[in-house]
Amino acid sequence: MITVFGTGTGAPVPADVLAGARLVVGGRRHLASAAVPEDAEQVVLGPLAPALDIIERHLDKQDRVVVLASGDPGFFGIVRVLAERFGSERLDVRAGVSSVAAAFARVGLPWDDAVVVSAHGRDLRTAVNVCRARPKVAVLTGPGAGPAELGAALRSDDRVLVVASALGSEDERVERVSPAEAAARDWGTSVSVILCLDETRALGAVRTVAGAPVGPTQWALDEGEFAHRDSMITKFEVRALALARLGPRLGELVWDVGAGSGSVAVECARLGAAVVAVEKTRDGVERIRANAAAHGVDVRAVHGAAPTVLSDLDDPDAVFIGGGGRELPAIVTACARRARRTVVVAMAALDRVPATREALTGAGFSCDGVLVQSSRLAPLPGDVTRLAATNPVFLLWGYRTPVSHEGVAL
Repeated sequence: MITVFGTGTGAPVPADVLAGARLVVGGRRHLASAAVPEDAEQVVLGPLAPALDIIERHLDKQDRVVVLASGDPGFFGIVRVLAERFGSERLDVRAGVSSVAAAFARVGLPWDDAVVVSAHGRDLRTAVNVCRARPKVAVLTGPGAGPAELGAALRSDDRVLVVASALGSEDERVERVSPAEAAARDWGTSVSVILCLDETRALGAVRTVAGAPVGPTQWALDEGEFAHRDSMITKFEVRALALARLGPRLGELVWDVGAGSGSVAVECARLGAAVVAVEKTRDGVERIRANAAAHGVDVRAVHGAAPTVLSDLDDPDAVFIGGGGRELPAIVTACARRARRTVVVAMAALDRVPATREALTGAGFSCDGVLVQSSRLAPLPGDVTRLAATNPVFLLWGYRTPVSHEGVAL
């Protein structure tokens, strides 16, 4: 058996955990503070592969092995790696209180509705997009992904960062700062976890299922679910296919360019994505904000004309373009250069289809599309029904073609 002991937030390692151990593996500070038997081999955790090989050699000799870890080792911790290599049946896990649980306890908030994302050894942009999309997020930090970097990315967002450092020690600090304040400081190496909060919604509703909210029961909502001007809104039939091609999800960023009422932006946010809606009219921006508030989601509405205003935005994973007029080819080209995954374009004018397709393929995207024509049931006098045709819309979409390390399209 491998005993995996989670130190929680400063819990000492009991003597019985280490008694008889022939190998003790852990971080340098864990080993320094523990009463490791004098005849036991000690391995400081760094690269995992060599440590796992040493553990295997001791297990082959039936030696007792102890692994010391921070917090709860089964929560974004070493338990996963050990179980994959040696089997979960060989692990005796003794969990401590995780840094996430401790941090929420320090600020007096429940966390059954919190989303937890790890930025340790991972791309920070996923954590940033989760923080933009959800009102209560815990971010596990790492080198290059601490409070300063997260704060710099969230400067324009209405959030409070709670930075918890050295939890459980005499040097413990729990500080509330704005993203701008976090970005301006050197936080050192003792940060345990960051909470990113929309304090107006920090308590949240009573939950049955913990973690990120389950997906919406409906999408491609009826146009009547949104405030709009003169029927200037992406119809639900078109929106349904656009959402299917966009694939919005938690941890990703979506642009809605020429957003109008923001119906696509709101639907992407309801499905978990962080969303920026770009709209050139001032009343349109206010309408987008009102629709986002009505549906309880965060959408950042940006006032300005594309493609110029796009240069100030973070790179998106997916883009929906619902307007553009004569500037449409230039807008599609600008979006396609920045999009990591896909671009979807809706247009009513047949004349603009060839240039839009050329803009997508010219940026290295595969391209496909359909003409969406639908007829809805409409009542007639005498309790009978007719079919009422909606305006046809061309929907084109492009996916970025994967490229191998040798530069060959896959």
